[in-house]
Amino acid sequence: MIDSDGFRPNVGIILANSLGQVLWARRIGQDAWQFPQGGIQDDESPDEAMFRELHEEIGLRASDVEIVAVTRGWLRYRLPKRMIRRNSLPVCVGQKQKWFLLRMLSEDQAVTIDHTHSPEFDGWRWVSYWYPLGQVVSFKREVYRKAMRELSPKLARVVAQQRK
Repeated sequence: MIDSDGFRPNVGIILANSLGQVLWARRIGQDAWQFPQGGIQDDESPDEAMFRELHEEIGLRASDVEIVAVTRGWLRYRLPKRMIRRNSLPVCVGQKQKWFLLRMLSEDQAVTIDHTHSPEFDGWRWVSYWYPLGQVVSFKREVYRKAMRELSPKLARVVAQQRK
């Protein structure tokens, strides 16, 4: 479902461990890394889409995580012109995203990136919270910056929960 401005609704997932590190995943067959993300289907809420994408992309279930925070509004990015498929209607010019900060409740072994017939990632690792800003593909960088800035004050809660 693409909105009247040409943006596809989507969710982004920042999964943090007890050290405040975030899961950073490598797109299959590419040297491109990103947070898990994916489209919202017509019959889904953003929360439902996030849990579906979480399972599809990294094998985690709702019981493996806790929702710590969600961005207040939609954050948008435009696709580069070379990536816009002009022959498909309606034309999608970019994504509008709700971002979720999640706390990992399970052990690292629960993350499985190869459990589907068409995995999106072929590698993953934990990185420092701000590391992705310097690494993500340039057209997503500003959305990452906005989402991470908005959610970063809540990251302390993730680390504090583990110290109790």
